Amino acid sequence: MGHRVGQFIGHLTARVDPGEIERARPLLPDTAWSLFAGMPTADRRHALDVAARLAAAGQRDPDLLAAALLHDAAKGHRMRLWHRVAGVLLEAVAPRALVRLVSPDPGSWRYPFHLYLHHAVLSAEEARAVGCSPRTVAFIRGSTQPVDAQLAAVLRRADEGR
Repeated sequence: MGHRVGQFIGHLTARVDPGEIERARPLLPDTAWSLFAGMPTADRRHALDVAARLAAAGQRDPDLLAAALLHDAAKGHRMRLWHRVAGVLLEAVAPRALVRLVSPDPGSWRYPFHLYLHHAVLSAEEARAVGCSPRTVAFIRGSTQPVDAQLAAVLRRADEGR
């Protein structure tokens, strides 16, 4: 639970330095830059942190690093902090209630819970639509080829802050 408290505080205090943005820019195709740039500050901060953890672990794979930057792109501005907190709590204590709460209708107040549960697939689709490689898309979706299974696991650990 301490990890989740840290995420909550990080979300509230998120800042992104312009120098970090410039260092991240070469990691994405030009066509994908607007997707990253349009993400909320807290999501960009998290993405940059995930990419930095990968780089610190010696990872240089361009598709993996691009996936790190865009893996939460679909959460967007519709998923507020309270949706995230509610999603984490419901997932922990009442996962069936969370599933029942979801609506794929973008006009519904329940749509952010759909984003919460399905952001990997939706983010992967957004990355594909802006020209990311099929391999980057697979890393985001969590459906890599067996040859990339180890890298996918490294991405998951970096996403979890480990």
